[in-house]
Amino acid sequence: MSILTIEASAIKIWFDQYNMWVNLSDGRQLSVPLEFFPRLLKAKPEQRENYVLSGNGTGIHWDELDEDISVPSLLLGKGDLTRF
Repeated sequence: MSILTIEASAIKIWFDQYNMWVNLSDGRQLSVPLEFFPRLLKAKPEQRENYVLSGNGTGIHWDELDEDISVPSLLLGKGDLTRF
């Protein structure tokens, strides 16, 4: 895993109709298609907004949706492996 992915941490996330957007502590901004994460895609907007940044921003957790996303994995282009 690259040092650029290990040190990356989320400081803010938000959503539009098709994407999850992540602002990273190093100034990068990432857009990830909601299709990568079926639970988020199917969730109501208010459920998507009910998240917690964990591990100093290295993870994003939705308790109600039982969804956990690793920020370094996002940077590597990995989505929910169960979506296939």
